[in-house]
Amino acid sequence: MDRYERILTLHRLLKSAHYPVALPRLMDELQCSRATLYRDIAFLRDALGAPVESAGGEQAAFRYETGEGERFELPGLWLTSDELAALLALNELIGRSGPGGVLAGALAPFKARIEHLLSDHDSGKALPIERIRVISWGERRLDQQVFRIVAGAVLERRQLRFRYRARTTNADSRRTVSPQRLTHYRDNWYLDAWDHDREALRSFAVDRIAEPQVQDAAATDVAEADLNDLLASSYGIFAGKPKAWATIRFSSHAARWVADEHWHSQQQGGWLPDGRYELKVPYSNAKELLMDVLKYGPDAQIVAPLPLREEMKILLKLALEDYQAPPR
Repeated sequence: MDRYERILTLHRLLKSAHYPVALPRLMDELQCSRATLYRDIAFLRDALGAPVESAGGEQAAFRYETGEGERFELPGLWLTSDELAALLALNELIGRSGPGGVLAGALAPFKARIEHLLSDHDSGKALPIERIRVISWGERRLDQQVFRIVAGAVLERRQLRFRYRARTTNADSRRTVSPQRLTHYRDNWYLDAWDHDREALRSFAVDRIAEPQVQDAAATDVAEADLNDLLASSYGIFAGKPKAWATIRFSSHAARWVADEHWHSQQQGGWLPDGRYELKVPYSNAKELLMDVLKYGPDAQIVAPLPLREEMKILLKLALEDYQAPPR
């Protein structure tokens, strides 16, 4: 452990401790000698201004002064090598989101700073960033300028006007909305907003937004509970309060994966006596749920409700008929 990490560890120990921390424990936590520990304590107290005091007694111990210790923080950003590496990996993930990395340019200075800090920790060693692999799936082309304008409107709490072409109907319309939040879902970005023309909450795919213009008017805020009630209470990205709960049973083979998967915040799951897994999720629009169940093929079966089961049977029948005919 280098000096930087010892100082950070020492600070965290003293700040979180309710009682004086004995010298042997500090030496063990910092993996250093008594002399090194005393030098680190002196640096923390004299150079960084930490309110360190000795508890005295039969065994040397240290603590932060009551009251002062709660207010004191190390100047600047202090992270361990492991924390910096994790932050760099997260930065790599975010920076590569979207075609060419929609946030890559904005995050470049942070990445350089993190790499510099890590190289200082590791005595100037080059970092093999290529060993962090990010694979996107199903991402759609995203205009970086549109994304920046939309994100700015969300954070600045300003109304936004744009042209929107719905993917399901291909209908073109002009919308004036109060942005509520940006949602990253399955490698794509969505804007949750209050639609002033329709007087309702809606989710818009950012890749379908064109000609965005930030308005002078302040955005109307919708309570977080109301947002979640309408936009996050049902399965998938489709808005609406749940109209039913779907019950899906997976084969013992598929259960090995499904049992560990997060499908919905309110999902209910359990193992069946024969090794299969039963999953229950609330839904409003069945389209996305049916698509996700279909990918498991014969390893998944919708049990309830009956209308959803019948809808799946129709989809499977149409697919079978299509395969029985010669390729077109």
